[in-house]
Amino acid sequence: MELLTTPADRFDNLPDWPYASQRVDVGHGAHMAFVDEGPRDAAPVLLLHGEPTWSYLYRHMIPVLLEAGHRVVAPDLIGFGRSDKPADRADHSFAAHVEWMTTFVAEALDLTDITLFCQDWGGLIGLRVVGEQPDRFARLVIGNSGLPTGDQEMPEAFMRWQHFSQTVESFPVSPMIQGATNRELTPAELAAYDAPFPSEAFKEGPRIMPSLVPTSPDNPASAANRKAWEVLMAFERPVLTTFSDNDPITGGGDRVFQKLVPGTKGQDHTTVSGGHFLQEDAGPELAAIINGFVDATG
Repeated sequence: MELLTTPADRFDNLPDWPYASQRVDVGHGAHMAFVDEGPRDAAPVLLLHGEPTWSYLYRHMIPVLLEAGHRVVAPDLIGFGRSDKPADRADHSFAAHVEWMTTFVAEALDLTDITLFCQDWGGLIGLRVVGEQPDRFARLVIGNSGLPTGDQEMPEAFMRWQHFSQTVESFPVSPMIQGATNRELTPAELAAYDAPFPSEAFKEGPRIMPSLVPTSPDNPASAANRKAWEVLMAFERPVLTTFSDNDPITGGGDRVFQKLVPGTKGQDHTTVSGGHFLQEDAGPELAAIINGFVDATG
């Protein structure tokens, strides 16, 4: 597998991002970059981003979580951020991303007593990891995400996005993030989202991810996602939904989790004001919600 690594100077002087990046081998020669802040003996809060962002998405949440005394771990998915990027689109698969993240969580860092916050592909991958390693997770916080199996009809907005992602000539990373965020990002913030991708050759991950979402029952990931749902439907540890009020792709997905996952019962589920990238629109609020949830369920 040919891997590309974004030059380090692309990440110089990012606004609101003072965190040192570490790297660890997660298999097949691929190195995953991550931020690991706070006391090592504290229970970790694991922040998983989605498409086409990276851990920079959590810059407004990390300080609030650290102030509460948490250890905060925020990895970049393979193909994103500072992590290695497979040069061949075919090297990206749902299974590969789950394997990489499982290796990161269970072997490289050996995390336990995890509070997971996941959004977008962070949920698709993260909830699969929960399905395979449920005992490592103390609680889940799910925002603007899901775990499709292809057995249900997908929103038209997603189908349009999937088609666009596979046909557009130049993949516009920062404009897509701005288009799915209510607040206006600064030029420096937009540049930070473009930083991982010096050229189109580095964007095979962002390009392929939408096509990997199961939209038919015979998708290669459908069976494994159904198996993960079996675990989730028996998951009795606390689960909180924090979806936003302005996301045409995942809107209503919180009710699915609340209906099917026993750990959601009796929790103070929250709807925040924001677009798809609710971390940009309501980051400090989300972090405060996580802090309160940990306190209430600890």
